[in-house]
Amino acid sequence: MLAAKVVARLIALVTVLAIIHHLSAPSYGRFVTLVNYTAIVSVVLDLGFNVLYVREGARRPSEIQRYLRNVMSLRALMAVLSLVVLGVVLAVAGLGDLLVPGFVLMVLTSYATLLRNTLYAVQRLSFEAVAVILESALLLGLVIYGVKTGQGITYFVWAYAGQYAFSCVYFATVIAAQRIAVIGWRFEAPLLRTWFWQGLPFALTFVLTILYFRIDQPIVYALRSHAEAGWYGAAYKPFEALLFVPMTLLSVAFPVLSVYHRDRPGDMTDVVSRFYKVLLVIGFPMTVGIFVLARPLNTALGLYPESAPALQIISLSLAIGFVNNAFIGALSASDHQSSFTWSAGWSLVANLALNLALIPPFGYIGASWATVATEVVLGSVSWYLTARHIGRVPVLRMSWRPILAGLVMGVCVFPLRNLGGVALALPIAVGVIAYAIASLLVRSVSSEEIAFARRAFSLTR
Repeated sequence: MLAAKVVARLIALVTVLAIIHHLSAPSYGRFVTLVNYTAIVSVVLDLGFNVLYVREGARRPSEIQRYLRNVMSLRALMAVLSLVVLGVVLAVAGLGDLLVPGFVLMVLTSYATLLRNTLYAVQRLSFEAVAVILESALLLGLVIYGVKTGQGITYFVWAYAGQYAFSCVYFATVIAAQRIAVIGWRFEAPLLRTWFWQGLPFALTFVLTILYFRIDQPIVYALRSHAEAGWYGAAYKPFEALLFVPMTLLSVAFPVLSVYHRDRPGDMTDVVSRFYKVLLVIGFPMTVGIFVLARPLNTALGLYPESAPALQIISLSLAIGFVNNAFIGALSASDHQSSFTWSAGWSLVANLALNLALIPPFGYIGASWATVATEVVLGSVSWYLTARHIGRVPVLRMSWRPILAGLVMGVCVFPLRNLGGVALALPIAVGVIAYAIASLLVRSVSSEEIAFARRAFSLTR
């Protein structure tokens, strides 16, 4: 699954870079702001049911079809309300001409996510692995066509919508062929009413999370020039792209955590601690590498020259964003989703306050620092709530070995920080080798921890 998403994200990165090269900074600022607005308004469609659907589906696989049909039916009704909300938001932002493709993109994205979550609930991830590569390849083809024919923003929004239309057809076909469920419509008011109240904390959390994760881009767009919005959006893309790694691992680990909470609650703290360590081992070297090599990486990726300092700053939040997923998964899987709502709420307050304070005087650089601080707030509050409701994750004991290995890597790469072009491969290779050796020497991950992970995932089979 992770290997497939690595390939897919590499293709997606090429796709985004092609759009950035094709569009001017102000035009790209409009495009990425529209995408962020559709993500924000999509909370009207979700209502917290996505996470609840995976959790309940993992616990009761025989009820998958019933759950799926009910959520699909409710989502169709909520699409009408979301159209009104999106229309108002885009009109105020001056993006009203993009309402139709934006709405179609939002709805198709929502249904594609719901359908693919069915495979996560029943742990049939080989089909998801195929899907992510096919989706990204299709989108790349559509984008290349748009670039070659000189298309504008509207075309690229439709291209993204086309990608998710393909996803809906693919997942509906797989789910039916594998006899997991047959797509249909069903509306059970008692079930949906129960799920509404159970999912309300998830919904509120989703609202708060999507706002703290997405709101900075529209604020830059509103308070500064559209060009700055484009510079910031381009710098944010590598960070956003790399977050697929912890999100993928969380989507795979979430059913495991849910089963542990039900069958072996006494082991939950140990499982969460080990999950935290895995995320740190993967995420921290990425933070170090991007921070040291930010300028040559910015050039190699073909981002706007002004994006380099923002890329370097945002990289500091990457490892924090990785490990935060351990606490997110722990609270949601253990029926303490309302606690994570508080965590997301404090993060949103911090993000809004920091962005409104830093963007007017410092522009997109201020937004970059606000991103780092927000991830720190989210991690701190989430760790405290996990300790309160599940158990204390020993962050210092779990962290010092991977951090030491990452710092050793940074020292080795630093003298090569100015190499660019083809030569950039040298510091990257040195970093990978140095981190691998340092990790072995300090024993960042032990053989016992690897064996524990295998036992953990075997519980869901």
